[in-house]
Amino acid sequence: MKKTKKKKKAFVGLRMNILFFVVFILFSVLILRLGIVQIVYGDDYKREIDRKENVTVNTSVPRGKILDRNGKLVVGNKPLNAITYTRPQNIKQEDILKVAEDLAKLIKKDTEADFKAITERDKKDFWILKHPEEADAKVSKAEKEKLKNDSSKIYQETLDRITEKEINSFSKDELEVLAIYREMIGGYPLSPQVIKNKNVSPEEFAVVSENLDSLPGVNTTTDWDRYNVYKDKAGNETLGSVIGKVSSSKEGLPKELVDYYLARDYSRNDRVGKSYIEYQYEDVLQGQKEKVKNVTDKAGNVLDSDIIREGKRGDDLVLSIDIDFQQEVEKIIQEELASAKTRGDSYLLDRAFVTAMNPNTGEVLAMAGKQYVKNSETGKTELNDFALGNMVTSYAVGSVIKGATVLTGYQTGVIHPGEYQYDQPLKFASTNVMKSWTAGAMGSISDLTALKKSSNVYMFLIAMKLGGQQQYVPDGPLRINKIDAINKFRKNFAQFGLGVKTGIDLPGEQVGYSQAIPPENGNVLHYAIGQFDTYTPLQLVQYVSTIANGGYRVEPHIAKEIRKPDDKADELGPVIQEIEPKILNKVDMQTSWIDHVKEGFWKVVNEQGGTAYTWISKDLKAAGKTGTAQGLYDGPKRQNYTFNNLPTTWNSTFVGYAPYDNPEIAISVVLPWSYIGNNKDPHTNLKIANRVFKAYFDLKKEREKDGLNESTSTKKVENIDQAKKQIDNTSDTDSNDE
Repeated sequence: MKKTKKKKKAFVGLRMNILFFVVFILFSVLILRLGIVQIVYGDDYKREIDRKENVTVNTSVPRGKILDRNGKLVVGNKPLNAITYTRPQNIKQEDILKVAEDLAKLIKKDTEADFKAITERDKKDFWILKHPEEADAKVSKAEKEKLKNDSSKIYQETLDRITEKEINSFSKDELEVLAIYREMIGGYPLSPQVIKNKNVSPEEFAVVSENLDSLPGVNTTTDWDRYNVYKDKAGNETLGSVIGKVSSSKEGLPKELVDYYLARDYSRNDRVGKSYIEYQYEDVLQGQKEKVKNVTDKAGNVLDSDIIREGKRGDDLVLSIDIDFQQEVEKIIQEELASAKTRGDSYLLDRAFVTAMNPNTGEVLAMAGKQYVKNSETGKTELNDFALGNMVTSYAVGSVIKGATVLTGYQTGVIHPGEYQYDQPLKFASTNVMKSWTAGAMGSISDLTALKKSSNVYMFLIAMKLGGQQQYVPDGPLRINKIDAINKFRKNFAQFGLGVKTGIDLPGEQVGYSQAIPPENGNVLHYAIGQFDTYTPLQLVQYVSTIANGGYRVEPHIAKEIRKPDDKADELGPVIQEIEPKILNKVDMQTSWIDHVKEGFWKVVNEQGGTAYTWISKDLKAAGKTGTAQGLYDGPKRQNYTFNNLPTTWNSTFVGYAPYDNPEIAISVVLPWSYIGNNKDPHTNLKIANRVFKAYFDLKKEREKDGLNESTSTKKVENIDQAKKQIDNTSDTDSNDE
């Protein structure tokens, strides 16, 4: 028994020894392997790790479309074949030049525009790159020592010493290489830079695609270009100045907004809206950029690319503008301007403006402007789009503001609705005679007749009373508190949008000279008839809309809704956001007073003796107010005159709405410097107004006949009604508190 136990014990010991030996061998192999990895191949693996780097790059996508209120495409993206170059991070200039030379053999980049874009500095840098030894010899060794081997100073000295003959020594082929090279180095590392996207022929696109392996960094892709669908006969883009511009990939981010956009994940060469609608709605139209992860080596060469976020084009912006109506209004302005210019006394007339708005919702239906401009290259006079002038230029507008003057009189208690005053020439001590536009006195007239016949004297008497002088005394002194009177006018006029920003959803709106002129420098009597402060056409349409809708100042807006992009070109995506009407304020005046003024506006158009009677068709059921403002010419040709021989000109204006019993459109018409001297008024303002109203209702009838008429949504009407009730309740509460 003892012998058997000894044998078993010896066998177990042997197995344990074998196990320990195997473990020892495995550990030895592992240690040997780790040693080989760390000692023999350690540096290689370290270099392999060091040579790879993940770099994330955003790739631009097409912008969203801009459509009119009926879904018609106004601004879209035209696909373009494009050749791009993505520059590695640490590539030598000589290597980029080699790619440019090879690419120049395959594509054409030799147009006048291509060569014109090449600057003198581009040519100098290129000359240094092409002639390194000659460039190095431009600065002597002694000079280099003196400059303490400051490379930037030495390089600048080299640039300064390159002669005109040397920079003009390039052949056409070399300039073509330079045109390509400058595009390649103009971008940012690892961001695709467009080399050519205009007029890329199918042959160029194909041959470059076939040779991508021998053109490191070059790629063929699809780019886009922004285009306006609608143009007039002269090639002007419809609503072009209001739509604005988009930067090119070469321009990239505007310098003054670089930090703003970079903080929002933009790249420096991204294309963005530079002005107006394109700028205002950049966040909507820009879209979601494609995010690409590039794996690069230490030299910056791209080893691999992965898309980590798919891009999608921007959302679509639907405007409140009716593009068919807009085009018709532009045509009317163009024709009436051309007709007016045939008169010998209209040689200073160079522009006209029309703004049309829904007075209840603030939706801008049309914003049109035209201006004659001399082409600096051809010397010919052209009629260009100047729709933007409706909100960035201001003028003395004359009697159209008399509705606000009368309402100010009611509000301040200096007159009451239906009050009669005597219209006669007014002669104050040491002043010229001031009278209405008619040959003789109108006699005793009511406020309604004063509006209907556009009595200046009635308004003068309101202004006198507002300034503290209750009675007119022939040849007596004019004793009024100018500061107090003008401040009261401005305060009340502002309730209608005159002299203040309208709040339109566009940048750069101007308010005119209303706040720039101190009251003490003003003429109170002239203020009352619209010949002191200046207003924009947009302010005028907000003013007349406030009267038309019963006293609610509605903020104008040019965007109607935002929609998701749809893959189908002829269909709209679902609504993301609908732009709601916004009431800025209710005028602090009784509704009955506003209704009384509206009756006067109706008489202007529809009753014999009214200043617009027979000029605007009764069938249109319009109401409104005419205006003319006399003054010394202050337009773009003013430098042609001395102050003593400035011509006396007349600004012709009109504001109105229709139908008068249920307004759905309000308009302003402004023609600065319409005619000169004391010649007969051509009434171009009224001809335009009549045709604009008619165009609107004709288009409406045509669409109703075809079952295509677009109307304001029930929801939007309910919302504006609710807003009116809310502001009415607030006003009632304030009145009770007082």
